[in-house]
Amino acid sequence: MNSNKACRRAAGIGLTVGLALLGGGCASVLGSKPVPTFDLTAPTDFRAPRAGRGQLVVAAPTALQVLDTQQIVVEPAAGQINYLGGAQWADSLPALFQARLIESFQNGSRGSSVGRASDGIVAEYALLTDIRSFGLQTFQGNEAVVEVFAKIVRASDGRIIGSQLFKARAPASGTAGPEVTRALDEAADTVLVELVDWASRRF
Repeated sequence: MNSNKACRRAAGIGLTVGLALLGGGCASVLGSKPVPTFDLTAPTDFRAPRAGRGQLVVAAPTALQVLDTQQIVVEPAAGQINYLGGAQWADSLPALFQARLIESFQNGSRGSSVGRASDGIVAEYALLTDIRSFGLQTFQGNEAVVEVFAKIVRASDGRIIGSQLFKARAPASGTAGPEVTRALDEAADTVLVELVDWASRRF
């Protein structure tokens, strides 16, 4: 094949691929619909105890990869994980939970002594959390399950001064985004209030 034919063939292939990509891009843009997005709320009608004058840093929660996402977990059977279609969280779940946990401390009147590490505060204690469950279980009825393990570490020596597992359940009236996230928000509220109350007695 001479050089002119090779150039024309390459140009034709490039044009075909380019049009295919352009067509696919247009279809994906024109045919896509925004996914309904849901948020968690922070509980407000409670007051946290005050143990002392310490400062607390709330670290970013850890979670398995299946939970470290904006997608909403559904368990159709024990040990089986799916994601809820047509709905998503407003942020990745760990980031969202951290934000609402800090807000819960603020709503419970402990906001002046709590913050993130990025806030630049010098804290005596760190609150570490691990999100173990946060989703809808459908194999024994529709039930939202939230399970979080928390521990408080003293900054001066790295010693764990307290740890506890927090777990709450709430029935879901359906399996669509609004019903599922409403139930998860209810269960999360219970965990947040109990966690803030427990932590506030230790710093």
